[in-house]
Amino acid sequence: MDINQLPVECIATILAFTSPKDACRSATVSPAFRSAADSEALWTTFLPSDYRQIISQASSPSTTSFLNSLSKKALYFHLCDHQLLIGSGNSSFVLEKESGKKCYMIGARDLEIIWGNSTQYWTWNPNPISRFSEVAELQMVWWLEIKGRIEARNLSPQTNYAAYLVFKLVEDRYQRRGFRERPVLLRVYFEGAEVEEGKTAILDPREGSLVAFEERADGWMEIEMGEIFNELGDDGSIIFHLKEFHDFITKSGLIVEGIEIRPKND
Repeated sequence: MDINQLPVECIATILAFTSPKDACRSATVSPAFRSAADSEALWTTFLPSDYRQIISQASSPSTTSFLNSLSKKALYFHLCDHQLLIGSGNSSFVLEKESGKKCYMIGARDLEIIWGNSTQYWTWNPNPISRFSEVAELQMVWWLEIKGRIEARNLSPQTNYAAYLVFKLVEDRYQRRGFRERPVLLRVYFEGAEVEEGKTAILDPREGSLVAFEERADGWMEIEMGEIFNELGDDGSIIFHLKEFHDFITKSGLIVEGIEIRPKND
């Protein structure tokens, strides 16, 4: 029997075992495959099972209404190509286009920043290249500690995730202190589990030395904090932790946009 003679529903069921990329390619095979590749049933399988709950968290009710009006295929690609601000607008969600796995950015306002509400130590300012309304700028501290968390059930199961600090340093080198002299400690772990030592990195390396961070396409820099395997997406919190404290070395000039959590594919 010619596979093109199968009902569209059967072809869609077969395509559901492939990837979104392969499903799009299959549309060129025949009209039957094109119908299956555009079907609501197929793209519902590629969307996260809790996609309705996710879009209901959009910071703007009009955004939720717009997303609910889209076909499932259009919704999938919109969530891949556009950051969805969620909650109070201080965090965001996006889908990884190749796999449909969930990615989050916890914005600075949704992080636990020690003394973050004291203008003596931190200020909150808009930044033209940030997706969020404001970012955190470090004025001066001895004790630097930033912590984020996400529920494991909010991430895709059976997925190895990495967390990245998304940051910049102020351009004026005279306003940047402490990050050349002292490395920061970076850790990612399940809350309540035994915490490993983590990794250390210099955020403001001297010219010509090796750097641990990468420049992003959006103009920010990122440094990997660590990785973790989310096996079944069970209940429990995943913690992202940065700290550095030294009684005699002040730190200043760090600008934090947030912590991004996305699948690590390498």
